[in-house]
Amino acid sequence: MASIHRFSIIVFVGLIALAVGMAPAGAVDIRLGTAAVKINPPNGTPLAGYYGARGSQGVLDDIFAKAAVFDDGKTKAAIVVCDLIGIPRTPVLEARQLIEAKTGIPAANVMISATHTHTGPMVVGDTAIDDLVAEGSKLNQDYTAQLPNWIAQAVEEAAGRLAAARVSYGRENEPNLSFIRRFWMKDGTIGWNPGKLNPNIIRPIGVIDPQVNVVYAESADKKPLLTCVNFANHLDTTGGMLISADYPCALARSLAEHKGPEMLTIFANGACGNINHVDVTSGVPQGSPAEAKRIGMVLAASVLKAYLHLTDVEDATLRVRREVVELAPAKFTDEELRIARDIVAKRGKGASFLEQVKAYRVVDDAARDGKPFDVDVQIFSLGRDIAWVALPGEVFVELGLSIKAASPFRQTNVIELANGRSGYLPNHSAFSEGQYEVVSTRYAEGSGEQLVSAALRLMYELHREATATQTPAAPK
Repeated sequence: MASIHRFSIIVFVGLIALAVGMAPAGAVDIRLGTAAVKINPPNGTPLAGYYGARGSQGVLDDIFAKAAVFDDGKTKAAIVVCDLIGIPRTPVLEARQLIEAKTGIPAANVMISATHTHTGPMVVGDTAIDDLVAEGSKLNQDYTAQLPNWIAQAVEEAAGRLAAARVSYGRENEPNLSFIRRFWMKDGTIGWNPGKLNPNIIRPIGVIDPQVNVVYAESADKKPLLTCVNFANHLDTTGGMLISADYPCALARSLAEHKGPEMLTIFANGACGNINHVDVTSGVPQGSPAEAKRIGMVLAASVLKAYLHLTDVEDATLRVRREVVELAPAKFTDEELRIARDIVAKRGKGASFLEQVKAYRVVDDAARDGKPFDVDVQIFSLGRDIAWVALPGEVFVELGLSIKAASPFRQTNVIELANGRSGYLPNHSAFSEGQYEVVSTRYAEGSGEQLVSAALRLMYELHREATATQTPAAPK
């Protein structure tokens, strides 16, 4: 009997070892659901992106609200990215309320951002330039009213598809797609998009962020579910009058060819307020659907390389922090306001580009009558491994790099144009340099650093909590 007992124990231990061996490596206790809802506007809807009206003339490729819902059993959170230039605060708040009502996911646990495509419809909000770009079009008004419903639909569908998943992460560097667009010029001025092969360029002001961050999720039976890509580069590549998601469309199509059409690819833009795709050292034209496809395919190649060296998350406990930060409006004089109102009344006619840009900024800030902007700084994290940092506006790369450099997490994804505020957020030194982004920003000097400080404080809170509760790994 003793020998039979010993045999039973050996068999039992062997079965446990076999079961462990059969389980997905790095399997973690989290559920994930994904969905994409098409958000194409009707033909004729004015497009966003420039200081003038452009009615859309068709669809080059569909645009979407893409959602991923995470559930660790205690906390649920949703990440939504829309193929739009930006989303005003009001539609974001409306979408959050709808999502909470439909899914039970708390409004504070919903992160909504835009890719910043310049070939998407204008979503109207509370800025003076809306009237210039949309020309009071009812198509834009109706689109803006419908957008929260589409966003909520995407999250509701994703929440309805929750299933066990394993999450991993990785990164690659891609240094040849993005370029600083601000330059020191030989005449002592600051150049902004000074043109290809311009002989007066000395050097760019600053460095890019070449990091391609990848978060990948698959089901318990290894079916691809989600790839989140975070990379810092402006989306103004496709051009023309057709609706397009720009280079993230080519990125998603390329990854689908490798992983299958059921996998959702979400592209979340990094801190790229002073970065674009234009290589001024090359004379090759870079504004076309073909160029968008090239960029998307090169970016996809980096993701494909990252797939080969993914690291499983050690702890999939989901944590969320959100703080509303008050940013002061940019300052202006009474004379600047008088000039600005005159320029806006004439719809910019007779004014230079920068005069027009400044005018619309001053009018917007004056309308606030000193009231600060309420903006979200929002962090999602998985254990001590992954953090998503959502910031408003078009954030200068220096600010994003500061967050990454000081982050306690193993991978940090900085996501700009999140949760309902557009406009540039330059770093401190850029204000003394001037040029387009500084002239146009509605926020006071130092606002970007204020957001960095808030983000880092919240990140360290989450990391300390994760460190205090995470079970130490067993000795190998």
